Amino acid sequence: MPTHDNPKELLPLVDETGRVIGCATRGECHGGSKPLHPVVHLHVFNPAGELYLQKRPEWKDIQPGRWDTAVGGHVDWGETVDEALHREVREEIGLEDYTPEFIVRYVYESDRERELVNVFRTTTAARPRLSDEVADGRFFPRQEILDRMGTGFFTPNFEREWRRLFGEDVPPQK
Repeated sequence: MPTHDNPKELLPLVDETGRVIGCATRGECHGGSKPLHPVVHLHVFNPAGELYLQKRPEWKDIQPGRWDTAVGGHVDWGETVDEALHREVREEIGLEDYTPEFIVRYVYESDRERELVNVFRTTTAARPRLSDEVADGRFFPRQEILDRMGTGFFTPNFEREWRRLFGEDVPPQK
């Protein structure tokens, strides 16, 4: 079971189109100098329209203990976005049989980092399985997500992404 993130992990650096322009360590990418590095997110819906979310472990270096997107992870050095997506899905929630649909790519910036976020969604009746990379996970009905927004329960990035993609003005997709 992991107890911390590996600050020496090599990550690609990219431009805003996703073209690889170099590499840096995870520690450099999360250390405040903000080199742009790619990540993948997968939003997992069940047939009832509920969204699966994961609780980040307390040992994570970014947003420990908060609820977040079902799958979120770095693209490793030498890996494509699609390869990273399938690896992260397998590692974090154990799904094998799903069809990801690309939604959007955008730049997210916090006080510590800049990420090129590649966002996908899927709908599945399969039950995600927790791994040791995830503290907890479950499906949330839309109203519970709306009720918990702004309370510190979710990561700020999840809240921004939810509002952008599935917010109150956006009807739930099935």
